[in-house]
Amino acid sequence: MTTAALAPSRPVRRSGPTFLTHTLLLTGRQLRAAWRMPAFLVMNLVQPVIWLLLFGQLFKSVIDIPGFGVGQSYLEYLTPGVVMMLALFGSAWSGTVYIQDMDRGVMDRFLTSPTNRAAMIVSTLVYQSILAVGQSLVVLGIAFWAGARFEGGLGGILLLLVGVVLLTAVFCSLSNAIALLTREQTALIGISQLLTLPLMFLSSAIMNTKLSPEWVQNVSAYNPFEWAVIVGREALSASPDWPSLWLHAALLAALALVMATWATSAFRTYQRTT
Repeated sequence: MTTAALAPSRPVRRSGPTFLTHTLLLTGRQLRAAWRMPAFLVMNLVQPVIWLLLFGQLFKSVIDIPGFGVGQSYLEYLTPGVVMMLALFGSAWSGTVYIQDMDRGVMDRFLTSPTNRAAMIVSTLVYQSILAVGQSLVVLGIAFWAGARFEGGLGGILLLLVGVVLLTAVFCSLSNAIALLTREQTALIGISQLLTLPLMFLSSAIMNTKLSPEWVQNVSAYNPFEWAVIVGREALSASPDWPSLWLHAALLAALALVMATWATSAFRTYQRTT
């Protein structure tokens, strides 16, 4: 028996980039594309800032309505809702990047290469989360400049940003799955608009649901956008309801995991139908 036969076998090293490497490379690709179009990032901030400054002034007296009962200015009440609206609208349109890749043939090249499917989803979530966190900080800064004060301090802001990331993960994954299954820009736009506006108005982002009809209160309890608003508002408050905050954060995290899994599996459906 030869010496080579007696030598212990060495573990086989897997070649090629890992999941983490794929995620970093794909995230960098999207960040570079965003850097080339700064006007797009600025335009995404226009509507939330209008909501914040205009609605914050138009409806500042609603806190005097009996039953509203927040013990703060309306601007302070509104700001977490506007931050979550920014995350909702931005993530709901994230699937357009996939549709552009499909039209250019980039998606087919990715799927015929060893690119990790989960990394393709996660990189989009990371990219959208980076944008959402940056834009959220801008909105918070504008709210502070306009007179809002948040008793939750730095820790509260960090918890609010966790809610932003979780909400972004939910709707970014949903948008990506819809894009892979429909492969149509118009379908994605229609479905996104059909979902985002009702979710926004069936929540306490703008108006305390205690003043809404009972059916709105019941529906909002199952609204993931409302979960994120609760996380953000409790995080910035002086005396957070910690059980409610962690419960709704956990619900968002669970839903984000489900949606990310669905979006990853949508790649197989896309490949079978191409």
